[in-house]
Amino acid sequence: MISGARQAEPNWFHRMVARAMARRLNAFVVPGPDVARALGLDIEAAGLQVVDTPRHASVLLLVGELPEGLREAAAVAYAQMPRPRAVFATGTADVSPLPEPDVSVALDQASLATGIQELRRAFAEGAFAPEIEDFEAAVVQEDEEDEEEMDHGHMHHDHGGEGQEEESEEDQEDEPEEEESGEKEIGEDQLENFMSMIEMTEGMPASGDGLIMEWVPAPYGPLFPGLPGGLSLTFTLDGDTVAGTEVEPGIEGHIPVEILHGPVASIAERAAKLDPLTPVVYRWLACRAVEDASGAQISDEEALSRVGALERERAASHLGWAASFGFLIGDGSLSQRAAWLQLALLQVTNIDEVGLIKDEVEDFVRKALRTPFLGSKLGGIGTPEDGPEDAAGPVARAAGSEKDSRSEDPTYRNLGFYPIVRDGNDALARFRLRLEEIAQSLDLVLGAGAIASTDSPAGEASSGTGTSTVETPRGTATLDVTLEDGKVISAELDAPSTRNARLVEGVTVSREVADALVGVGSLDLSPWEMSR
Repeated sequence: MISGARQAEPNWFHRMVARAMARRLNAFVVPGPDVARALGLDIEAAGLQVVDTPRHASVLLLVGELPEGLREAAAVAYAQMPRPRAVFATGTADVSPLPEPDVSVALDQASLATGIQELRRAFAEGAFAPEIEDFEAAVVQEDEEDEEEMDHGHMHHDHGGEGQEEESEEDQEDEPEEEESGEKEIGEDQLENFMSMIEMTEGMPASGDGLIMEWVPAPYGPLFPGLPGGLSLTFTLDGDTVAGTEVEPGIEGHIPVEILHGPVASIAERAAKLDPLTPVVYRWLACRAVEDASGAQISDEEALSRVGALERERAASHLGWAASFGFLIGDGSLSQRAAWLQLALLQVTNIDEVGLIKDEVEDFVRKALRTPFLGSKLGGIGTPEDGPEDAAGPVARAAGSEKDSRSEDPTYRNLGFYPIVRDGNDALARFRLRLEEIAQSLDLVLGAGAIASTDSPAGEASSGTGTSTVETPRGTATLDVTLEDGKVISAELDAPSTRNARLVEGVTVSREVADALVGVGSLDLSPWEMSR
């Protein structure tokens, strides 16, 4: 029996229904399809259909280790799923406060496919049960209690009992009839409601139409389709217009940068956990910081290999962003093809396969840049009010800036690298620039001639301080480390999403909700980076 079976006495009809349901399992993914793809999981190829809401899902698919904040969000999603339902964990050890997983496998494609077959058998045999256990998400219960307290605080006071009501009726008989002009006296309840509305809106600025309305908070995330998995923000709505925006600083409970503390030999493995969207970037960043501290030098061949691995990940990251952004703007074809190419690129094992996929990617880029009505959809959307001074990466380069730390790297210069720069400073410019960078990154991979990732720092670890700077897919990241006797004892990280998150308010305020979401999506924020 699965943990979320539906209450019913199993019989031939229920067994037939269960077998039919087992053939088509719909999955709601936590943290999101973007993380699953970045980790190389092709969910639909393995046999699950990804859906955008837990109310249409029969499987809650957990991908990788989840911070506390995401586990709580997953519990809310699970509570919203109709029975029968199941929890399927891939590489997830701690799932509390969720029930224990019905199926738990390692985080790789082969294990995913095997686990889905096991899940089908579990559904076919145990989708219905005579006795079931209820599941209540603690977060939902707390919210309901808070709402009840608020309701009690806003209850109208009774202005008398039955005797007073009778007295009021008698008084009404003695009242003079209304004049024929139709004028009516304002009743006591009407006056109280009117004064209550005045108190609620007192001090609020007027909307664009001159009306003063009560502003309403509207949360989006951390599991909102189209936005990065784990990103949480709250719009304050004035009608259908955003009057203010608050962004959560990352994901509650995500591992801190102090995870880098420890033996130098295994720092790359620990650094990869800092951001599941771009693990190679952080492996390289950590190795370079240690090498700088110890004075170690790497060979030209190793430097080229690292560039190849980083640029492959940059192209895959931009494709992953295009898949999510395509969904957000309602372009299913763009979203599906970008997702397929991202997975295909991450699955290549040698440089020759990169050359084969490059033609497919370039064809995708050409067609995406010619998408009908692209300018009318994205032009002028997501333009920060205060300019791009604090922006990083593609967001800055799409606003005319040449910020790109790759320009200062001799290995990149020898490969003929130059930063792509576009004007516009809006969602359209960012879309076009990232597509062009995808093709450029694949050219750099082929020029480097290798795509091997870094396993450990070069040289012998000693004591000292070191700094490294890497141009991630989202902008420049800088890591400072201190070594002592072969161990990292301190680490400080400056990540680009933290800087780009400061632009969120500027791209959302005074915009309609749909345009505000597009503006946020165009920034390509990683909530994992923002947790520093």
